[in-house]
Amino acid sequence: MCAAAVAFAVFAYLVISGDRHTAAARLTNDIGLTVFSGFACLVAVAAYRANRGRRRRIWLPLAIGMAGWVVGNLILLYHHAVLGAPPPFPSVADAAFLLLPCTVVIASIWAVRADRMSALRPLLDGVIIASALFLVCWVLVLEDLFASTNSSWVVTAVSVAFPISDVVMVTLAVLTVSSTVPGGRQAIVLVCTGLIIVAVADSIWIYVLAQSNSTSPVAVVCWAAGLLLFSAGALIDARKPSSARARNRQPLADPLLWLPYSPLVAAVVVGLIDLWPMTSDKPVLIAASVLVMAALVRQLIVLIQNRRLLFDLAAQTRRDPLTGLGNRLMFNDHLDAAIQSRVDDQLPVAVLALDLDDFKMVNDNLGHPSGDELLIDVASRLKSTVPAEHTVARLGGDEFAVLIRSGPQSATTIAETIIEAFDAPFSLNSEKVFIHPSVGLAIAPADESDVTADDLLQQADIALYAAKRTGIGGVQTFSADMRQVSALDLPQRWSDSGRVRLPASPGVQLLGQLRRAISDSELKLVYQPKVLLATGEIVGVEALLRWPHPELGLLTPSEFLPLIRRNGLIGSVTDTVLKQAIQDASTWFGAGYRNVPVAINLFAPSLTDVDLADRIGAILAQHALPASALTVEITEQMLLSNMSRTEVVIDRLRKSGLRVSIDDFGSGYSTMSYLRDLPVDELKLDQEFVLPMMHSPRAAAIVQSVINLTHALNIVSVAEGVEDAATARQLSAYGCDIGQGFYFAKPMFAESLRTLIDSRNPQRP
Repeated sequence: MCAAAVAFAVFAYLVISGDRHTAAARLTNDIGLTVFSGFACLVAVAAYRANRGRRRRIWLPLAIGMAGWVVGNLILLYHHAVLGAPPPFPSVADAAFLLLPCTVVIASIWAVRADRMSALRPLLDGVIIASALFLVCWVLVLEDLFASTNSSWVVTAVSVAFPISDVVMVTLAVLTVSSTVPGGRQAIVLVCTGLIIVAVADSIWIYVLAQSNSTSPVAVVCWAAGLLLFSAGALIDARKPSSARARNRQPLADPLLWLPYSPLVAAVVVGLIDLWPMTSDKPVLIAASVLVMAALVRQLIVLIQNRRLLFDLAAQTRRDPLTGLGNRLMFNDHLDAAIQSRVDDQLPVAVLALDLDDFKMVNDNLGHPSGDELLIDVASRLKSTVPAEHTVARLGGDEFAVLIRSGPQSATTIAETIIEAFDAPFSLNSEKVFIHPSVGLAIAPADESDVTADDLLQQADIALYAAKRTGIGGVQTFSADMRQVSALDLPQRWSDSGRVRLPASPGVQLLGQLRRAISDSELKLVYQPKVLLATGEIVGVEALLRWPHPELGLLTPSEFLPLIRRNGLIGSVTDTVLKQAIQDASTWFGAGYRNVPVAINLFAPSLTDVDLADRIGAILAQHALPASALTVEITEQMLLSNMSRTEVVIDRLRKSGLRVSIDDFGSGYSTMSYLRDLPVDELKLDQEFVLPMMHSPRAAAIVQSVINLTHALNIVSVAEGVEDAATARQLSAYGCDIGQGFYFAKPMFAESLRTLIDSRNPQRP
């Protein structure tokens, strides 16, 4: 296009600076316009070949119209260069030039996405405007002009055809531009602007010819400029054909509805003035004019009302009626467009799938109106959290999705911000309720062009199920090994929060009992020893939370943890566990016993508390215990919600002298990256690998490999789930440092633990 622009500049200079009355000037005009129209025809053919479907059909008539311009200019060049005289009027050249507006009308009809009746609307709009303007021009100019000449009806018809066809072409070009999607209108705007300039140049040519019987260099330059703009638009569309599914025509604005009818007003006024002196039935003429105008206005009012109604209905089909967010249809359309443009823009696209944990319990205990209120509040938080350039949608039920295009914030950062937005409670039915989401994130890199919209949605769903499977929600980013988890198995194994829990019906009553248990210090800790495999000595204990319920018996965390998380009790429970575990440890750490540290499991939100190390240090100081008396165990799956903040917290814990252990190693995803990035002292191999190792060579190989890895990283290895002597011996043979399980001891209260430590561990000298 740079070469074409330079050629246009040279051509414009020659036309403007030359003598327009010479034969050389006429040849310059003919050659230049032939070249520009030929170039426009070629790129229109290229756009036709590059596109598919309806858009391909649109380019076919436009290419034919430009071919007519090529033929017309060649005929003019032949007459001027060979015959030495202009062609007669009218000639075949005039018919060739008139072919373009006819093909523009055809292209406008084919561009309509409705039924065949609606396809006639552009044609009828052009007929209305052309007829009205013809009436105005006939009364004001053409009637006297043709009355003063003896031209044949053919000459008259062709003379009138040029201005009328130009008006129709301008009208259709304006209507086309106004109804084009803003994101995909560059090529269309250039094409339509070029056609408008060509039509205006025709009018300039006719006016100058009528006034001075000479040619107009301005019209020639405008023709060339219009053809060049047309070519630029066609070239853009040939290089970047638009997606038929991602491009939707926008409705016309209300003011543009008046465009086809506005010439009618002028036609009625001019006709009334012209007929007024010649008629004696002036009341009839006035009544007819009023009738026509009133019918016209009423028609427009009905048309606008109907269109607005249709637009409202169309908008409702793309919006969720409860939350006002986009629905699945809108989300899929936006995702298709993003995937299509990703290949051209070389920018990544991400899909975030979000599901509310324990949403069913809200409906069952507080009622469906409260559930609806929760969904509205969640939508509000998502809209205020997610930047405006991204798409937030509700897919159905308690499922939400976010389409993240490339922007100043990464997809991971946005996902973590969304998780943090749920830290504040929701006010439902005068109750403060904590609801947390599970989030799956899938990212399509810019260089992976084979990833489709369906692939990205499926990956986000798999990551979401993986987040639910962890039992603690948070964010899971899709990785290939997640495909090993069958989504069909999850509903049978997991509740909507990812855990097996108590039925929802007693939830509210149980919550009140749990609050009282926390305030009355009824939650208890039991301790399971960690044994050095080489000597059988107890080298540590793990604190496990229990709730002695008066009716339901001894409850484990899996049975009441959802209530703790959902209702903002995590902070108070964490403090309770810390204080009780450190207080119990003070009774056996030192004072004649081997120093046996206690390990506590932290809830996921604690890992984002930057003051955690200081709080633990203060509690240790109250009981005169060193930092080595406590080990902090972090479940691997808990690290997934906010890795950047977790790294800071873990670093502060270790700098304060506390030991950090990764619990349930191997039960989650991205395991190796944690060992690479996080400074830890101990690794506890999940019992899912330890329990089957005696009869599963694959499990045994994994256990042995992880133990070897801990030796290479100089960290302590702990095997959970040691149930028999054979497993303990095999682990020792693999080089495992510490074992934990029922083979060594079951969880016990502090009183029994002190007796066990006294029996197994020698006193210090």
